[in-house]
Formats: sequence, structure tokens, C-alpha cells
Amino acid sequence: MANDVRENAVRSLREAQGLAKLVGAAPAFRAAIAQIPAMARSSATVMIEGETGTGKELVARAIHYLSPRADFPFVSLNCGALPDTLVEAELFGHERGAFTDAQSRRPGLIAEAEQGTLFLDEVNGLSPRAQVALLRVLQDGTFRALGSSREQQADLRFVAASNTPLARLVKTGEFRRDLYYRLRVFSISLPPLRERGEDIPLLASHFIQKHAPQGAPLPTLSAASRAALLAFHWPGNIRELENAILRAVQLCQRGAIGPADLDLPVPETGMPDPAPPILRPARSFKGRKREIIAEFERQQLARLLAEHRGNITHAARAAGKERRDFGKLLKKYLINPKSFTTPP
Repeated sequence: MANDVRENAVRSLREAQGLAKLVGAAPAFRAAIAQIPAMARSSATVMIEGETGTGKELVARAIHYLSPRADFPFVSLNCGALPDTLVEAELFGHERGAFTDAQSRRPGLIAEAEQGTLFLDEVNGLSPRAQVALLRVLQDGTFRALGSSREQQADLRFVAASNTPLARLVKTGEFRRDLYYRLRVFSISLPPLRERGEDIPLLASHFIQKHAPQGAPLPTLSAASRAALLAFHWPGNIRELENAILRAVQLCQRGAIGPADLDLPVPETGMPDPAPPILRPARSFKGRKREIIAEFERQQLARLLAEHRGNITHAARAAGKERRDFGKLLKKYLINPKSFTTPP
């Protein structure tokens, strides 16, 4: 009896922790994630579909951390960025000498995710060759490292995500039908942010708390900036909203975030207009050019630090800059990399 109570308490705690980052109260969003705890109890594959920036990886992590595999690795692979020639080596690993650059033995991502979860992001970007390689693992539950004659068992769960409806790609012949059904035992379709209007203030508040410098007072959203957030179309969805709030938190000079701090882009044709733009005094050509360059650099620095969770070395490498030069730019724009670290 005591063990049952303890197990129920642990399960409830894990469920709360696993779903904590899935912020939102919109009915379409709550309906989409309602079955996550039930899906997590199985080891069957899950397909998560939704536009870019809708939070597919957060959902995948929630499934993992609510599952019996939570104590084992969660490994992520961006399939869209994987060259066709490296698919099998990346997934299965290789032995020393398996090909020209194989100087030592290296385990693949399937081995790294042993007993855990392998998240296949942008699975719609897999080449035909990669689709065949992945299908073989899903069918047989075995794989073989390049250059090895030994079959290995694959004990892990696959969760896949696509920013394009895979059923459409199956119809056009761009994605294998048999692989589609293997990956889609369970499915989740995440709504775009424009269909979750009531969640925008909630998410904005969440991101302000996440990105505000430690020890500093939390900035608030002015009425005008709140109206701008609600009026914008958000083609980049939650990721674009987070970037806008991250930028505003770093740039706002007062206690309240204004529309200028959000610096939302001009909407595309056919999209709802954002809040009226704030008129700025005329500038000389050179002055305006300096402003645009500075604005671009600030945005890129903030984006890179956000993507690499405040790690200056990784952010500098992604920018193609020396760490020292990257650090000088951070000092120039008074950007604190610690404010981009993700809290545990």
C-alpha cells in the first residue's frame, strides 16, 4: 500500500515537471497535449506535427520525462541538417577504418540513446536513403555499425517531428508510406500561435521571467506592447515570440516593455497588421546605416546565445567568430550571456 502511494506521488510529480514548460490554456493547445501522459506510458513511436516554432521538441521532452525511460538519455537529431552521406554513420556509429575519416570507433545516436528516447526533428527532411536506413531499425529492432559484422539490439523509443504534414509527402511520393505508419503509432498536432491568441500574454510573461537578468526587477508589458503582441500574426510561432521578448528584455531602458523594444517585423501581405509603428525622427544615411547594423548585431547575438543557452564558445563557433571577438561584441551591446542560460 505504501509503495503504491509512493509510486503515485512520484508519477504525479514527474507529470507536473514534464508538462510544466508546456505553457498555455487555449482549448486547441490543451486538447493537443491532453494525451501526453497516456502516450508516455507506452514505448510506441510518436509523431508530432506542427509549424516551425510551435514547441515540438518541448512536447517530445515531456513525453520522455513522463515515461519509464526518464532516467535514461534524451538524444535529439535534426534530420534536416544531416548530409545523406553521414546518415548511417550518425545513427548507427562506425568502427575504426570503416571509411577514410574514421580514425577511431564511434557509437551512433541509437547507442547513445540506449534505453532512452531518440528525437528525430524535421524527419520530413530525411533523404530516401536515410528513410530506408531508419525503417530497417524500426522493423527489426536491430542495427549494425558501419564496418562491423555484429548486429546490435536497439532498445530505445523513437519520437519524430515534422513541420510539414507527412501525409501530404506520402501522397506525393516524397516520404515512404511504410515508414510513415511505423513512426505514427501515436500522433500529436500542435496548433500555430495565431490560433492560440489567449496564450500570447501567458507565454510573454513566462519568457520575461525566463530571460530577465538575475537580480534585476522584472520588466512589465505596456498596454501598447500587449496590443502589438496580440495583433501580430507570428509566422515563427512561439520561437519568434520568445525571441521578441528576449530582445525586448535586453533592450528596454525602463521598467515597462514598449512596442519599439519588441521591434516586430512588418507583416507580410494578407496578415493582420501589428500595432501602429512608432515614427522616428529622420536620420542621415550613415546614421541610419549604423543603427541598422547595430540592431542586426544585437538581434543575432541574442539569437545565438538563446540557441546555445548562454554558452559563448558554442555561440561564437556558430557565428564563425573567434570567442574573444564575440565577447567584445557582447560587451559593446551590454549583453549578459548568463541571462540566456536555461534554468534546470
